[in-house]
Amino acid sequence: MTSEETAARARRLDELPLREELRGQHPYGAPQLQVPAMLNVNETTYDMPAEVVEAMTAAVRRAALGLNRYPDREFTALRGKLAAFLDHGLTAEHIWAANGSNEVMQHILQAFAGPGRSVMAFPPTYSMYPLYARGTNSEYLAGTRDADYRQTPEGVVAQIREHRPHVVILCSPNNPTGTALVLDVVEAAHEAALESDTMVVVDEAYGEFRQDGTPSALELLPGRPRLIVSRTMSKAFALAGGRLGYLAAAPEVTDAMRLVRLPYHLSAVTQAVAEAALDHSAALTANVERIKVQRDRIVAELTRLGLRPAPSDANFVFFGGLVDEQAAWQHLLDDGVLVRDVGIPGHLRVTAGTEEETTAFLGSLARHLGRA
Repeated sequence: MTSEETAARARRLDELPLREELRGQHPYGAPQLQVPAMLNVNETTYDMPAEVVEAMTAAVRRAALGLNRYPDREFTALRGKLAAFLDHGLTAEHIWAANGSNEVMQHILQAFAGPGRSVMAFPPTYSMYPLYARGTNSEYLAGTRDADYRQTPEGVVAQIREHRPHVVILCSPNNPTGTALVLDVVEAAHEAALESDTMVVVDEAYGEFRQDGTPSALELLPGRPRLIVSRTMSKAFALAGGRLGYLAAAPEVTDAMRLVRLPYHLSAVTQAVAEAALDHSAALTANVERIKVQRDRIVAELTRLGLRPAPSDANFVFFGGLVDEQAAWQHLLDDGVLVRDVGIPGHLRVTAGTEEETTAFLGSLARHLGRA
């Protein structure tokens, strides 16, 4: 659309009887541009293995035979496979799933936040958290981090006790910084949660990419009824287009999710694709180690170029030290490399892709900096 058409459409939108808190807001979205190296939304850039494509195709064909009937409302088989994948002594009763981790988070906030209640997260972090709060008519509270983007038990507990939010979201590894939490932070947050009407959510969307020795909050679930650990199949499973997110928590938490979900919210096709992916988890997650190699290569090379990459436990690298991040972003795009401008001065974020994509990114950035 032209700028005039865009402005006219915005005026027509404003004439609708929108909720007041939605007026003047913009939808979430990253640029969707077709370039050789799309490294801006943290997808797995390796192609889906042919054997998995065949398995998914066969599963969808079987599901299609029964599409005249509603799907399994409890997605029982899928929950069992997700529990087996996570291990940690979990069963199907500990698992909930939805259309991407976005809907999982929406269910959590519908159950535990909402009108007259609050949600706390700690910027810079995933930019959807305020939108989840807005969409559920919850108050959003922006917490703080240390100067190196990390969080301490003392800092998190002090903010929970001061604001007494109904939902606290801890992102680990954090997006966009890539930094992971030590479990002491999660333990302390849960203890503080017990002092008020607070649920603690640890968003581990990038959990499979953690550095060796970095633990998962899944270890803390036993005996902690206020703790939820969220995961997704979009990243390590290369299933961003499949839209399947899930959580692990006490069985009473999954019962709470049932109170707010829409009927039959996971289609038979979604369930079939996700189950086929889990049946081939080894093939789908085989590229995780290759991605981690490229991530660590990016950190090392950016340091050599005189930039400041943050330590990363994710499949991306957040880095600073740029004089003009917008000029750097545009230079990379002109070279066919799309990265993410996260709105933090002097910083950009790049997904760790294939070796070839990483080489293209590093070469282009070095030329921009005059250090090729």
